[in-house]
Amino acid sequence: MVEFHKTRTTEKIFIPGKTPIRYAGRVFDEKEIQAAVKASLDFWLTEGRFAEDFQIELAEKVGVEYALLTNSGSSANLLALTALTSPLLGEKRLKPGDEVITVAAGFPTTLNPIILNGLVPVFVDVDIPTYNANVEEIEAAIGPKTKALFIAHTLGNPFNLNKVMKIVSKHNLFLIEDNCDALGSTYTPSPLAGEGWGEGDLLKTQNSKWQYTGSFGHISTCSFYPAHHITTGEGGAVLTSDDTLARIVMSLKDWGRDCYCGPGESDTCGRRFSGQYGTLPYGYDHKYVYSHIGYNLKMTDIQAAIGVEQLKKLDGFCQARRDNFKTWINGFKKYEDYFILPKATESSDPAWFAFPVTVKETAGFTRTELTNYLSENLIETRNLFGGNLLRQPAYLNIDHRKIGDLKNTDRIMNNTFFLGTFPGMDKKQIEYTMNIIKKFVRAI
Repeated sequence: MVEFHKTRTTEKIFIPGKTPIRYAGRVFDEKEIQAAVKASLDFWLTEGRFAEDFQIELAEKVGVEYALLTNSGSSANLLALTALTSPLLGEKRLKPGDEVITVAAGFPTTLNPIILNGLVPVFVDVDIPTYNANVEEIEAAIGPKTKALFIAHTLGNPFNLNKVMKIVSKHNLFLIEDNCDALGSTYTPSPLAGEGWGEGDLLKTQNSKWQYTGSFGHISTCSFYPAHHITTGEGGAVLTSDDTLARIVMSLKDWGRDCYCGPGESDTCGRRFSGQYGTLPYGYDHKYVYSHIGYNLKMTDIQAAIGVEQLKKLDGFCQARRDNFKTWINGFKKYEDYFILPKATESSDPAWFAFPVTVKETAGFTRTELTNYLSENLIETRNLFGGNLLRQPAYLNIDHRKIGDLKNTDRIMNNTFFLGTFPGMDKKQIEYTMNIIKKFVRAI
C-alpha cells in the first residue's frame, strides 16, 4: 500500500511559474487508503464501527461528551440550529419569529439554517483585522426576541469567547459555534470569565490555560471538506456536552426517529414493542416512531475510517498551518503600506484556515487587479466567502434586522482575499508568491 500511494500520489517538484499554488488541498498517506479499503471490505457502508471510533476520538480530542457525524459541515450547521427548535427543550426552544444573531461576512451555511427554520437573522458587523463579530454590536443587537448566537471562528481565528460567553450567560441565550474552519484552534479563558458564564449552562473549561474552540458553546459544528483541517471528502460533525441536544441531533440526522438504535441494531432501549407514542396504537414498532421532522444526514463508514486516520495527523496539520501563517506575516510586513494584515484574537492561538489580506483604499490598486495578476502567475486566491451575504441574490429579500451599516462587511466584500496555509504548502511556494507580489507592487 505504501508503494501504491507513492506511485499514485507522488509529490511533484515545485517549479516556480509552472506549478500551480493551491489555496487548499488534501494531505494524506497510505494509512488513509488502508483504512478506506478495510472499511470497504466490511461493506457496511453506512455508519458502523469506524464511525463509532471516529466519534469517540473526536469528542475526546476537542473535549466534549458527544461528536455526532454528519454527511457535511453544512448539514452539521443545519442540525445544530434545528436542534434548538425541538419540543424536548420545552420553553427554551426556538420558535418561528425568534431572532438569532450572526454576521453577513461569512459563509451561507451559517445563515441558511436560521432562515430555513423560520427564524430571523440579526446581522452585526465584524472587526478588521480579526474578521470576527464585533462584540459591542452583539450586545446592542439583543432584543426581546433574541434567543441565540450563531457565529463562526472566521478562517480559524477564534472570536472573543470571553466577552461572548458573558453576553450569552447574561441574556440566557444559546451559543452555536460554527467551528468548521477552526478545528484545532485554541482559546485561553480569562480567570474572571467564569464568573459571568452561569452555572451548568455552558461548558466548563477543560484546561486551566486553554481549550479547543468548539468546546465552549452549547453546541458546535465541524466540517471535513477537503479544504479543511482534516478531511473525509464530504463530511462533518456536531459537537456538544448536553445530553438532550445530543439526543435531538441523533434523531434529526436519522430521519427524525425517536429510537436511538444504530444502523442494523434492534431493541437497544428494551421497549421496541411496548410504548405509547402520539396517537399510534400501543406497542407500535419503536424503530418507526418519529419524534422530529428529520433527515438522513449520516456519514458512511468508509469516510469515518479515513477520518480516524486524519485525526491522528491533526496536531501536525495545525502546526504546519501556524508555521505557514508566520511565513506569510514575515513576507507581508514590508508591504503594510498597501495591506491590512490579519491579527489573532487576544487570548487565542488559531490553527489558521487561510491567510486573509485586505487591500487598503490608499494602495493605488484594487483587490481584483492583484488577484488577477496572481492568477495569471498560477497562484490561487479566494475572497472571504460571500462578502456581504445581504448583497447576494439569494438574500436580497429575506426578513432580517441589522445593526449599523455593516461598513467593515462591505469593506471585506470589496477589498479582502485570502491565500492558503494548508499543510501541502511550503516556504518555497510562499516565497515565490511574495516575489510575484513584489513585482506587482513595483509596477504599480
